[in-house]
Amino acid sequence: MTDAEWAAVRPLLPVPSWLRGRGGQPEAYCHRAILDAIRYLVDNGIKWRAMPADFPPWDRVYAFFRRWRDHGLVKEFHDRLRAQAREKVGRDAEPTAGVIDSQSVKADAVGGADSRGFDGGKLVNGASGTSWSTLSACCSG
Repeated sequence: MTDAEWAAVRPLLPVPSWLRGRGGQPEAYCHRAILDAIRYLVDNGIKWRAMPADFPPWDRVYAFFRRWRDHGLVKEFHDRLRAQAREKVGRDAEPTAGVIDSQSVKADAVGGADSRGFDGGKLVNGASGTSWSTLSACCSG
């Protein structure tokens, strides 16, 4: 993480209890190192236990991630960063529209043999009109 990225991210992280005078002992690992490890894991698609030795131990990184996730901080963190990025390019902080896309699924996942068809364009067995909607990550505003 660059110093500029850290400067943008640091105010969004929770302040440890011991820094707010609420007791407890100081954390053994810097939040920046924890975030670097989480970003490495996501970027490289590795398992938690395969975390390189350059980062804090995998179980400590996972404990931070789990705590942040369980308290809704990962979602809040994402939403705040998205709002900052959108405002930086002159857009509204919240997206005003979403894009719905369709994805063909295997016929056995949606119905019996009597409702099956063949869509030659997609080369997927199943009624050609059968699809599941998914929300695309692309939003405009």
